[in-house]
Amino acid sequence: MSERTMDKASPDHAEVPQSATASDRTPQSGAAAAPLHRVRSALRLGPISVVLRPTMALVVVALAATVLALFCLDIAFGDTHIPLGRVLDVLTGGGTRSQRFIVLESRLPRALTALVVGAALGIAGAITQSILHNPLAAPDVLGITTGSSLGAVAVLVGTGGMTAGFAASVGAPLAALAGGLLTATAIYLLAWGRGVTGDRGVTPMRLVLIGIGVNAFLLSGISFLLTRASLQDAARAQLWLNGSLNSADRTTLIPAALALAVVTLVAVGSARTLAALRLGSDTTRVLGVRIQTQQALLIGAGVVAASVATAAVGPVGFVALAAPQIARRLLRTPGEPLIGSAFIGAILVVGADVAARTLFPVDLPVGVVTAAFGGPFLLYLLVRMNRKATLS
Repeated sequence: MSERTMDKASPDHAEVPQSATASDRTPQSGAAAAPLHRVRSALRLGPISVVLRPTMALVVVALAATVLALFCLDIAFGDTHIPLGRVLDVLTGGGTRSQRFIVLESRLPRALTALVVGAALGIAGAITQSILHNPLAAPDVLGITTGSSLGAVAVLVGTGGMTAGFAASVGAPLAALAGGLLTATAIYLLAWGRGVTGDRGVTPMRLVLIGIGVNAFLLSGISFLLTRASLQDAARAQLWLNGSLNSADRTTLIPAALALAVVTLVAVGSARTLAALRLGSDTTRVLGVRIQTQQALLIGAGVVAASVATAAVGPVGFVALAAPQIARRLLRTPGEPLIGSAFIGAILVVGADVAARTLFPVDLPVGVVTAAFGGPFLLYLLVRMNRKATLS
């Protein structure tokens, strides 16, 4: 039947595609009923309903496999190369005594610390970028990481040789955690004010601008402390500022892992609230979300994650900035995904540690490698945002 004949045909005799069922046909007067198709299938278990996204699930599985592969490579490479098969054998309880010592005592804490730090930075970046509606908003841009660095540098350059070991292993991480939390509190209080609608609270734009200003102020404070320190203390502080995993051990791994577990539970439990906060203040209020309370809770979780990661190994730049944006593009989600950002953050940090110890003649700090990757990615985001602004 030709298209012209179909146009003249009666609605009662119009052909209906075979894929349309009786429930898909909605009676309409004077027009053929259009078939309705389900976009995604849902899995229902009693009161719980989950939308099935096969493509997203496959991407997450691929990211998890990549993390596992890089994790094993990070353990395998070193002064004494251990084949991947031997690494897996040792991790499952086998291997010789020397191999177990190298893998379990020397390299496993470092690899686990890299994984935990990367995941924490990825979650911290996803939270801040989702709440502030800005792909450039990250803890290292807003001054949180710099506040942690200032606290650690103040301890490292303010202690003599007798307390250097204690300061490097305990004092500096605690000072970094305190510095990040105090900086975040100061930024939040400075950003508090009356908005355009007359409501008092914190607006994303004001928080970003104040964070950038505080970040510049704290950087000048770090530079001042380094110029006043002795050569030995300044060298030790500069090594820490580059984000090094050389001193990673169980004393830094366990607190970071516990903090990451708590932050992950808070963030995943507030995933729906975080999705509502992405819709803007007016829509979020209609949905019944207490904006200021939820913002403070989620920003606090992101600050803790970033501060703990910085306290463990020092500032690792651009991971919190890049991980959520890469995860968003891979998973094709409307916002920055939490779990995907954690996987990408772990891939970036563990992969940077592998590259730092294999691609260069000297053992570079992991922060140097992530900065070399993050600089071009930041330029890419700036160019992309400029194109969007020009088209709009």
